[in-house]
Amino acid sequence: MYKRDLITAEIQKLEQALARILGLKQQGKLEEADNGLEEMLESDFGILFQDLIASDGNDFMIYLTEKDFPAEKLEILSRLLYLKFDSTTHTEQNKSVAQKLQLIYQTLEVKHRVVNMNNLNRQKTINDYIKQNA
Repeated sequence: MYKRDLITAEIQKLEQALARILGLKQQGKLEEADNGLEEMLESDFGILFQDLIASDGNDFMIYLTEKDFPAEKLEILSRLLYLKFDSTTHTEQNKSVAQKLQLIYQTLEVKHRVVNMNNLNRQKTINDYIKQNA
């Protein structure tokens, strides 16, 4: 019970930080939102954005396995990375983010048995992006 309460508190904190980042992005404060996103990745997920981008799929799966994030935290990670994804731009960074998002959604489905409409729509967008830019 105590562990679940700690996880719930952590998820609420992450949700608030994500809402703040989304607010900054909507206000047009893109650099500030980007900095907040990257800080959140480092402090709450233990990974630098540059390292995430540079890693291949196998390394990223090892990272996910070692961290063993609960489903709620993986969901937040997917939303953070989706903020960095731009389906209209073909760059190596975008391609890498798309691949990482695919692996997160796969982990959510297979390991945690979590599927939701937002993720399904995002997966379709990502799959279409990867097919178009292969």
